[in-house]
Amino acid sequence: MDNILKHTVRKTSQRDSTETEDDIAVEEPLEIIIRYGNSQKRQRKTIAVTMRTPSEDAFLAIGFLYTEGMIAAWADVVSYRFLEKNSLVIDLRESLAFDAEKLNRHFYTTSSCGVCGKASLEAVVVDTCFILQKNYPIVSKDLIFNLPAQLFDNQSLFTKTGGVHASALFNTEGVLINLFEDVGRHNALDKLVGWALQNQLLPLSNYLLLVSGRVSFELIQKAAMAGIPIVVAIGAPSSLAIALAEQNSMTLIGFLKTDKMNIYAGLERISP
Repeated sequence: MDNILKHTVRKTSQRDSTETEDDIAVEEPLEIIIRYGNSQKRQRKTIAVTMRTPSEDAFLAIGFLYTEGMIAAWADVVSYRFLEKNSLVIDLRESLAFDAEKLNRHFYTTSSCGVCGKASLEAVVVDTCFILQKNYPIVSKDLIFNLPAQLFDNQSLFTKTGGVHASALFNTEGVLINLFEDVGRHNALDKLVGWALQNQLLPLSNYLLLVSGRVSFELIQKAAMAGIPIVVAIGAPSSLAIALAEQNSMTLIGFLKTDKMNIYAGLERISP
């Protein structure tokens, strides 16, 4: 598999030491290049270099364009192609109003942080497309408590490597709809949003998002852009994640286990 590397390791304990092969999650850069403007004078610009696990790269790149507010629909993308293994060119439709100078961002992202290249704090905020209903949807605590088991059972790459994050989409009956994995938590969510965009599912107002680790400001921002009302995390939220969830009338849950959780915002969507 392109996203798994075999590596020889020495496993050592107090009792013994053995040499064996270990499955390692691949991390490689992906350069995202866009072509835009009039057909007679197309412009080309590299907008991001993100460290990712190779797989679903088109979903990742197009989901990234959407969650950063650069496109509004899958139809804004005319075509995409690889120049080489780690360089993806996306052609935007000619009539799309796109001003590269307004990006105001140095788009270098790492597998752990997707906003550390922001040129200013103001550039972090992206206007969301959807207004959420404060009391919709309503789901039970038991439904939430059943999500982690489904996540863990379907994290095939994590099971083999132990080195990737996951973003999983569930419907309001607690059924897993899709799941994407990546060394970068923000990449996993961009892949999910790109897939949903292609399948014309946005806004995801009837769904819940579960992320495998902590939840940061950027993950809430991306979820808000996709119209997701309920975000659940296995780990902790940051202060800015909570503030943005409250600002966008989202429900935010952290430290989810099979029998307990912390509800940081949007309590009204969780029934007893």
